[in-house]
This record gives sequence, C-alpha cells and structure tokens, in this order.
Amino acid sequence: MSTPNIYNRRVFLQRAALASIAAAGGSSVLASCATGGDEGDDITGGGGEKSSDNPFGVQADTALAVVIFNGGYGDEYAKFHEKLYKAKFKGADISHKAITDIRQQMQPLFNSGSPPDVLDNAGAEAIPISTLADTGQLTDLTQLFDADTIGQSGTKIRDTLNPVAIESSIYAGKPMVLNYALQVYGLWYDAALFAEKGWEPAETWEDFLALCEEIKGAGIAPMAHQGKYPYYIQQVLMDMAVKHGGPEVVYAIDSLEPNAWKHESMKMAAEALLEIKSKGYMLEGTEGLDHIQSQTLWNEGKAAFIPCGSWLENEQKEVAPPGFETTVGPTPLLGGATLPFDCTRVEAAEAFIVPADAANQVGGLEYLRIMLSQEGAAEFTKLTAAPTIVDGATEGLELTPGAESSIALIDSGGADNWNYYYAIWYSPMDPKIQSVVGELAAGRVTADEFTSECQQIADETASDPNTEKRTRP
Repeated sequence: MSTPNIYNRRVFLQRAALASIAAAGGSSVLASCATGGDEGDDITGGGGEKSSDNPFGVQADTALAVVIFNGGYGDEYAKFHEKLYKAKFKGADISHKAITDIRQQMQPLFNSGSPPDVLDNAGAEAIPISTLADTGQLTDLTQLFDADTIGQSGTKIRDTLNPVAIESSIYAGKPMVLNYALQVYGLWYDAALFAEKGWEPAETWEDFLALCEEIKGAGIAPMAHQGKYPYYIQQVLMDMAVKHGGPEVVYAIDSLEPNAWKHESMKMAAEALLEIKSKGYMLEGTEGLDHIQSQTLWNEGKAAFIPCGSWLENEQKEVAPPGFETTVGPTPLLGGATLPFDCTRVEAAEAFIVPADAANQVGGLEYLRIMLSQEGAAEFTKLTAAPTIVDGATEGLELTPGAESSIALIDSGGADNWNYYYAIWYSPMDPKIQSVVGELAAGRVTADEFTSECQQIADETASDPNTEKRTRP
C-alpha cells in the first residue's frame, strides 16, 4: 500500500524534520511549551489500583486518545490493540484517529499542551523525535520497559525485545520512544523467478557481477532502485561499507568524527555502486522513478533486484502478480569484508510516543504494553507481513515469503546486524547526504568526490554550535 504523500512513509521521515522546524520557527515553539519529562513529575491518568495486571494504575473509565500514522502498515493493527485495551478497561472511551499529515495536525496540539495519549509519529510529516525529546515533550518509558510482560509474570518487557529496540529508544540517557516495527534492509527478489532461472543471490562481489551479467543476458535489468529517493540505494552502499570495515565505520559517521565518510570501506562501496552503473546493470531510467514506479516495474519482472526495507511486500501487495515471492537477501561482500554475508541493517522504526502533556499518560503506557504483548505483536505481523521488536512473537504463524525471509535474515545476522542513527540525530544533514548519494548512483560523481562531499556536509554539522552532538559507543 502506498502512502498518499509523494514521499515514502519511512524514507523521508528525516526530511520532515526540516519542514517541521521551518514551520515552527525552529524548535523554539515546541520548547516554549515544554513542561514534562522530568523525574518526579506527576504522571497523568492514574488513580486505579496498581497490580501485576495493571502496573501503572490505569483508571478503568479514563478516556484514551490514539493517533496512528496511516501509511504502509495501515491502521488495522491499531484497532486490534485498542480492542485489547477496551476488553481490559471496559469503561474507557477510546478515540482513534488515522492520519498522514502528523506534523500539521499534531504540532498545534503539542504547542497548546493537549496532545493525544499515544502517537505513532511516523511518515514524511513526522515531528522530529530529537526535537520532542530535547524540549521535554516525551514521557520517560523506563517504567514501561521495566514492567512485566503481559502473560509472563516476572519477565520484564525489556528482556523480550530485540536489542535495537532499547538502543533506538534512548535520548539524553532515557528511553523516550518505542520504535515498534523491526525493519530489515537488503536486496529483494522474486524467489519464484530465481528458482525458475536457476539463479541464487551471490555472496561475493565477483559472483554478484557474474550473476548480473547472466541476468542481463536473459533480457532483465539486474537492478532497479527508487531514484527519486536515494535513501533506498544508500542502503546498499552503507551495507557493503559496514560489512567490509565493521560497525566502527557507521559508529564514526553517527558520531560526526573527522574523515568518517572518507573511510576506505566507504570509498570501496562507492566504487562498487559505480561499477553497477557503468556496466549497464541498472534498469534504464530508474534514477527518475519514485518508489512505487520502480517497485511496480520490479514486480512486472523488468528488474531482478531492488533495495528496500521489510515493508515492501505489504506496500506492493495490490500490484504483485500471483505467485510472486517477495524475498529479501543480503548484499554481497566486498573483498576482505569483516562481517559475514548473512547480516544486514536492522532498524527499529515506527516511532510510538506518549507525550509528556498527555491527559492519560498511564493509559498510553498501558497501550504500549499491550502492543508489546505476544498477542499484540503477532497480530501486527499477521496484518502487515512485517516483524516487530518483540522476540518470538511470530512463532507458529503462517508467514508470507517477505516476512519469513526478513525474520530469517534477522536471525542469521544476530549480533552482526547493525544500524545507523545520523539521519535522525542530525536530520538537516540527511537530505544533503541523500542528494550526493543520488549523484553517485547516477554516475555523475566519482567515489572520491562522493566521500569528500559527504564529509564536508558532516563537518558543517559538527561545527554548528546549535546542533546537539551525540556519540555511538
């Protein structure tokens, strides 16, 4: 399912940061009404008796307001979670709202001190999480992660989650956001087509080039990408660089270290991307296509591989032909790679928050707790064909090819899976980096020019005294 907005729902969350800050005159508007988030503040909506089944003391008849980003995942899963909440608190009136223009509709509510109790702050028009966190607009989720998992007394929620969930939640030393969907990135292909042709995803760069030549000889473009949104092809670039040089490559980029973008592994990855272009392995015209156009051509068999995240199958389910087996595989390894082939970038995304000024904070926390139950997480996967951050929630489910291959890649990568955060931490620099990536994918800059231009953008961010700096361990 595609989003009504021209930008992809996850890809340009970062660009929304620029629009949001500009519309608000910087972070000052949000900062002017910052009242919550400090330790010791009273948490709202309580009054019920606390117990193992009601750890936050939710008042049974207190209303709950839920706002969901209605993008590629839709909102049916949220309706199911609300049904579970209503079954537990029968007197609660639940307000459900599904929208795409999060910033336009929600920012005025934050400014006036009347935000919803739960907000799925995602999509092209999301309010930057870093701005909300830095200005005290978010509830500390420590007590959520320390609460017992529903149906598992004595087991803390934090112990049931993929580690990236906790890592991605932290701002200023506190967990402030629940990134719920576990998004897996890689090269996607039609497993049915590959079986018919006798092709298999290649592990080494040399074998990948040979496979591309064979695919090209069959009259199919080896690769397409969503050229209007360079974020997609950037995943291939970053994954090859990190697998080659190790996680310290991306740690340095996230920490704005000098010459991080000029790492030899990044240059090698850029040269590899240029090689795909120069050998004619890219679908002709793909540089000018948006995500739906390129993905639809891929579904039509015009290209063998396409880079994307694990929302792809759900996003394309209305146009994928019968028998099309949407499957994800790892990117190939450059010579001398440090990490193994079967790992990838795994990101916790779809940012759920409980605003500090919410009228029913405890209800918001309980709603998130329900989302993090085995039942709540399993239903999300059933409805969206995408995994969540809840470990084991897909066991026993009949999975689609996309979901099954995504989970298999998560499992095979294990501790070698990786992620980056600079695009969220320093949102103004991200569209600039993506612009340079687009030039690289089109073959209009050299590898040295690419790394130099990216480093200059990072250095400008690092030298900005108004930008709060963050570091990776």
